[in-house]
Amino acid sequence: MSVEHPARLVFGLVAVLLFALIYAALQRRKTARDLAYSNVPFFIEATRPRTWIPRALQTLWILALAGVVLGISGPQLTIPVPVRDGAVFVCIDTSGSMASTDVFPTRSQAAKAAARAFIQESRPGTKIGIISFAGEAAIVQPLSADRQAVTAALDEVPLPNGATAIGDAFKLAAQQLPPAGHRVVILITDGVNNSGTDPMEMAHWLGAHHVPIYTVGIGTPNGGLIPGTNEEATIDEDALRGYASASGGAYARAENAMQLRDALARLGRITSLQRKPVDASVGFAVGGALAMLAAFLAGFGLGRYP
Repeated sequence: MSVEHPARLVFGLVAVLLFALIYAALQRRKTARDLAYSNVPFFIEATRPRTWIPRALQTLWILALAGVVLGISGPQLTIPVPVRDGAVFVCIDTSGSMASTDVFPTRSQAAKAAARAFIQESRPGTKIGIISFAGEAAIVQPLSADRQAVTAALDEVPLPNGATAIGDAFKLAAQQLPPAGHRVVILITDGVNNSGTDPMEMAHWLGAHHVPIYTVGIGTPNGGLIPGTNEEATIDEDALRGYASASGGAYARAENAMQLRDALARLGRITSLQRKPVDASVGFAVGGALAMLAAFLAGFGLGRYP
């Protein structure tokens, strides 16, 4: 939480402290006065330990004043709020290694199924685009809020073949994203870059322009051979963590189709929210005023109002 007027907060806290001291002094004076003019039975009743009542009222008064002080200080709470102008590019690896069957039925098929889950979980109105990349990157679906069109475009994602140009996919997404608003890039890959633009350089660029990259690594630790070759299908987790860290995003690992689907579904919900400062002045002020009223009524009813 932050405050727009810190000077008011400091002044108000000093006032609350003074109030607490004065309240305690009045309570002590009232107790002494009551005891001075009490008869013996009343004295016995008055001296029974009931310290929790004045302490509870004092605490309530202090909290009430603190709420009012915070209200006039202009408090702002940073909370997740729904995105209205979201734009997300899902970059799907279609290099040869995505044909590996260590993730059933293949890494490529599992990636497309997970992308469907992401689209389903995304907030209505969020614009989603699809980029495929192997030796080079290409737009499969431009940014669109039409879920059916974006989902149908996944059928146009090419079959696995060729090298892996992750940096080219980042660069193409950066060129197509709007200049402002809530913008996100999601990367689904085994993470072994071997062609094109330096992906780490683009990750830093996107991060500097407030575009986080959420990387999802797909593949098992043992990997396997790429069908039709003697080349092993590996996964470069260190690189994927690096891209996410450099841009302000996060990394997730998926070793099977269900984990991948769950990871993308969570991202669909996460990327539909963004943290924004919200003015909480009225809430604190009204809450403090109601607490004051409650303290007054309780004190009046118990005969403890100073």
